[in-house]
Amino acid sequence: MNMDYDLFMQEITRTARSEMEAAGYEQLRTPEDVEVAFARQGTTLVMVNSVCGCAGGIARPAATNAVHYDKRPDHLVTVFAGQDKEATAAARYMFGEDHIPSSPSFVLLKDGKVVADIGRHEIEGHDPMSVITNLQANFEEHCEEL
Repeated sequence: MNMDYDLFMQEITRTARSEMEAAGYEQLRTPEDVEVAFARQGTTLVMVNSVCGCAGGIARPAATNAVHYDKRPDHLVTVFAGQDKEATAAARYMFGEDHIPSSPSFVLLKDGKVVADIGRHEIEGHDPMSVITNLQANFEEHCEEL
């Protein structure tokens, strides 16, 4: 069996992007997209997406299901590490010096400032429900009721 690696990765990336878009997340593909999204008032959940197994099996399902809650962020956005490299670098820069770059990960912003950060170490090796619970605890603390 001969598999073209580039075609394989394109299919995985396309699937990962479409999962997030179907869940209502806006793709941030350029540094300018990041700048605009991070300047919004209110709360913004940023999901740093990737093609690894913990992104597909844990983080994306958690991102999709966590937002079905009484309190949720005003804005849902995603950058794709390893794919949209400049946008991801811009997001990580704007997260600040205390942010440890990891993917997948989640960062909750309020009026453009980081108020919560869930890194890969809180995703990998965990089940989707524990990540959902963690996200919703942050929503409870920082987001308004719908």
